[in-house]
Amino acid sequence: MDRGFAAVLMVVAGGFIALQSPINSGLGKAVGALQGAFVSFLIGTLVLFVAAAVARGGLARVGHAGDVSSWIYLTGGVLGAGYVTCALLSVRTLGTGGVIATTIAGELFVAVLIDQFGWFGVDKQPIDATRLLGIVLLGAGVLLVVKR
Repeated sequence: MDRGFAAVLMVVAGGFIALQSPINSGLGKAVGALQGAFVSFLIGTLVLFVAAAVARGGLARVGHAGDVSSWIYLTGGVLGAGYVTCALLSVRTLGTGGVIATTIAGELFVAVLIDQFGWFGVDKQPIDATRLLGIVLLGAGVLLVVKR
């Protein structure tokens, strides 16, 4: 995939995440927080079911999920459910900007550790002064966004 297209794609996906928190919060108000997270994932699962069914290889490829080299690669859905639930619960307190700012800070912190140590087969990218400065500046930005 072209690097520029990938960047644009992820900007759009980031917008989806920003929309997701207040939308799920509204759903949570109507049906309950955990129930709202469940409904959100149920609808997402149905959409992905249809997409996987029509994708090349179809649903038969799902049967190969057990072929992963480690069980850790099967935990993505649990992590996603945890994020959606935390965001749904936090958006009323932090606001959408606060949820996104703190989410990005957490993502960057863990991503830099993944890169530093080469976890999950990622090429190692050591923490250097530039990366460290980026983390510090992002942290300052988060504090400015969530401060009241």
